[in-house]
Amino acid sequence: MTETTPLRGLIESRRSIRRFLPGPVEREKIAACLEAARLAPSAENDQGWRFLVIDDPELKARFARKAFSGIYAPTRFAAEAPVLVLLLSKIENVGLRTGQHIQGIPYYALDAGIAGEHFVLQAEELGLGTCWIGWFDVRAVRRFFKIPRRYKIVSLIAAGYAARRPPHERVRKSMDEIAWWNRFGG
Repeated sequence: MTETTPLRGLIESRRSIRRFLPGPVEREKIAACLEAARLAPSAENDQGWRFLVIDDPELKARFARKAFSGIYAPTRFAAEAPVLVLLLSKIENVGLRTGQHIQGIPYYALDAGIAGEHFVLQAEELGLGTCWIGWFDVRAVRRFFKIPRRYKIVSLIAAGYAARRPPHERVRKSMDEIAWWNRFGG
């Protein structure tokens, strides 16, 4: 049995929050989350991830109308979060692009995922709730902020103080179903 550490407790307590309190979030807390993300490792130390923080209520409302309209309406709940963070990746590194071509793995997405997870775990530690959002109108978002094509839009992270936290019970596969030692398969 594994000993529970502060990190393990943080990982176990983190939930995707879909209902937020309406008040603002202190910029110092978002800055601390960005700092945690900045410290994330990346392939070839590229550090290609970028974060666009949207915390101005009027701008966020206009942005949300574009990002969560039409078929993207199921994620409209994110518009109620006091902060939306657009996670981007600069995709100009020739080595990473070559590696992606050869290996078939989009390293920019792995790097952004690591940085984003650093962000959400730091947010959890600071008492903020977050939710990764992948279902939004990427083209509308690109047009809204005039984001150049050299940046890949990876995801959004909704952040704020949770109005309600889902229960801790989550069904997880057993360790035997997801991991093997020294040979493939169970």
